[in-house]
Amino acid sequence: MTERSERWLISTEQLAAQLGDPDLRVLDCSTRLAPATETTFRVEPCRAEWEASHIPGAGFIDIQGDLSRPDPKLRFTLPDAASFAAAAGRLGIGDDSRIVLYSRFHPMWATRVWWMLRAFGFDNAAILDGGIDKWEAEGRATESGTAEYPPAIFTARPRPELIADQKRVQAAMTENGTIILNALGRDQHTGSGGTHYGRPGHIAGSVNVPAREMTDPKTRAFLPLPQLEKMLKEVGVDGSAPVVTYCGGGIAATTPAFVMALLGHDDVALYDNSLTEWCMDPNLPMETDT
Repeated sequence: MTERSERWLISTEQLAAQLGDPDLRVLDCSTRLAPATETTFRVEPCRAEWEASHIPGAGFIDIQGDLSRPDPKLRFTLPDAASFAAAAGRLGIGDDSRIVLYSRFHPMWATRVWWMLRAFGFDNAAILDGGIDKWEAEGRATESGTAEYPPAIFTARPRPELIADQKRVQAAMTENGTIILNALGRDQHTGSGGTHYGRPGHIAGSVNVPAREMTDPKTRAFLPLPQLEKMLKEVGVDGSAPVVTYCGGGIAATTPAFVMALLGHDDVALYDNSLTEWCMDPNLPMETDT
């Protein structure tokens, strides 16, 4: 466990003071998941909302279209290093850039991109606390239309330890001390309600800290770190044991992973594809609490 680091979280006041810095790249990552059936979501990039109102100069990231490997069943798969580097470069993210990421409704879309950047060796990105919702609520300047940054050179330096695959999750289930953490809602975790991914409930033996409970529902900002630390400690996460986070498709799970990074927990991995992949195999164990 390393020391706490809040350098990855930037306030609206701090960002407002930095707008116009030549090395700064602000990127809107907003996406919406609209329920299509009881077991599936429709992915909707919030490009129209970005064009209507965004932080001055901010570009837009279509997470599925720009930064995910095409797959008919797994919609947010991490791409290979070369593909990610090319895509990041097209978005204006270069080796010497300072990146601020934000999203509407919830920070999980921004934390997804933050985690992807970190998984490819880039640490100079921060999340705007409260996102565009807090920015607009404070009456700060916005602009409409489109914007983009000039292409840049991004060098991928993969950190495979930050990404867990199905086999790693299965191994974690039998490893003494490894914690598997579900970031979905409590009703989804118990199997009592909400959209599921083919089989209701949670990966056998996993604990639950919903990503949506880590932010203030009014301001969209993260809860105070001591409160977030308490939430994690209540399920056994204190930085002394490895953690694998998961959700439905590897998006919400990046929010507790981000919080753990702020708290200095270094041994944390994200199960990419999460229950979307896990539930496809009926032999992989799921549990419900109903």
